[in-house]
This record gives sequence, C-alpha cells and structure tokens, in this order.
Amino acid sequence: MSQFWEQYVRSAFSQVRGNLWLLSGKATGSALWKRVTFLVATPAIGLCMINAYKGMGETKELQVRQPFVKYEHLRRRNKRFPWGDGERSLFHNPNANPLPEGYEA
Repeated sequence: MSQFWEQYVRSAFSQVRGNLWLLSGKATGSALWKRVTFLVATPAIGLCMINAYKGMGETKELQVRQPFVKYEHLRRRNKRFPWGDGERSLFHNPNANPLPEGYEA
C-alpha cells in the first residue's frame, strides 16, 4: 500500500498543489500565459463555436443560386484538372460552382 501511495497519490497531490498555485498569486512568465489560455481563450473559442452553430441555420435559407452568365474572363480552363473528368475542381460543389457551360442539373 505504501508503494501505491508513493507512486500515485502523492504525485497527484503535488500536481494539484501546483495547479492551485497557478490560480492564486502573482502570475509571471509561462504561468501568465497558461492562465490566459484557460481562462480567456478557451471560453472565447466556445462562444465563437456557439455563434457559428446558431448562424448556420439562418444562412441556409438566405442562400439563393445566382443565375449563370457566361463571361469569357471567368472559369477559364487553360489546362484540364488532373483528376476526374478534368472540368471539376478538387472541391467542386455542384450546387454552388458552375462549370464553364453552366450549372449541373
């Protein structure tokens, strides 16, 4: 039992004591940036994720496909793409990206 205490429990208590020290007292150097990361940046990222998730539903209703107009200076293909049929880009979206002849059906 004493080996278990020495190996696991005492090391866990020393880590907790070190973490409590970081939460109180004057923060300098790496302790300051550790506090900023966990107390400011992490909640800010969470709020941004919530905002993006709530905004996803609103933008789907607002997106309307623009009518296709065949301009000569747009969608020029000097070389074919090295994958597929050569007309579609690697991240082609048939609902949003027209081919040089127009939108797909």
